Amino acid sequence: MALAIHLSRQIANAAALLLAVLVLNFCLIHLAPGDPVQVIAGEMGGASADVVAALRTKYGLDHSLMEQLSIYLRNVVTGDFGYSYYFNEPVLGLVLQRLPATLYLTSCALVSALVIGTFLGVVSARRPNGLFSHTVTVFSLAGYAAPIFWTGLMLLLLFGSVWPILPVVGMSDVVHRKQGLNYVLDVAQHLLLPSLTLALVFIAQYSRLARVNMIDALSADYVRTARAKGLPEWVVIGKHALRNTLIPTVTVAGHQFGNLFAGAVLVETVFSWPGMGRLVFDSILRRDYPTLMAVLFFSALMVMAANILTDIVYRLVDPRIRMGQR
Repeated sequence: MALAIHLSRQIANAAALLLAVLVLNFCLIHLAPGDPVQVIAGEMGGASADVVAALRTKYGLDHSLMEQLSIYLRNVVTGDFGYSYYFNEPVLGLVLQRLPATLYLTSCALVSALVIGTFLGVVSARRPNGLFSHTVTVFSLAGYAAPIFWTGLMLLLLFGSVWPILPVVGMSDVVHRKQGLNYVLDVAQHLLLPSLTLALVFIAQYSRLARVNMIDALSADYVRTARAKGLPEWVVIGKHALRNTLIPTVTVAGHQFGNLFAGAVLVETVFSWPGMGRLVFDSILRRDYPTLMAVLFFSALMVMAANILTDIVYRLVDPRIRMGQR
């Protein structure tokens, strides 16, 4: 019951925050410099004043800002996110078409970063002054300092020109279409470089965080007691120390989902990954307001869902944490 009450409160807070996100995004985007009608007219090779006026009427840009906001909020409640200026199709279908590719990329990058980063941190914590520990520290500093787009470009040059053993563009082979298991393997090959690029910076963070927390956990009294009982080392680390080490890592991972999506925008642009990040890039260049606002809305929705999921994972990692009492 306490968990249900807590989740209900979290969902209500998320709904109020989503409304604020909708209003803020709408106002900021429409007050920013640039006119989408002029962009459309420019791509048409120029347009007369009558055509420009007709375009403003077609897309509802002839109303005041408050009237446009009121109409937009009423439409969103019914699931209507408008019509794309550039792609010339309903925005909702456009976003839902790109959303699975982004979720696939970000989830693979996040899981890889958590598993690899935690493993490196735990192993290096066993001998904090050893060679492996120092190597992980250097790797963490380098991975955290390197910009995501730079890492992506370096991997693109390496595997696209110097050592061309992996596909570097797109989500699948568009020339030789594959079916069944071959298609799954093809997508996995195309996913490898984008997910690695996105995961590297987070692997660096999680390995550093896991290393520090594991060192603290291994010096705790309950770990010394477990060792005094004669338990195997893998039981001491895996069952006793690791669970407490995971709590800060899960916290950071849950609250960094927004950063993960921001990094996906750059990665998808570098590797031409057909996700929402690429859609954001194209929408900004073309002043495609409805598409950009829809992408930002769904991005906020995913971040809030990740935060709620983090609270649930807390309970799974450590049952002592009672979500209803926080």
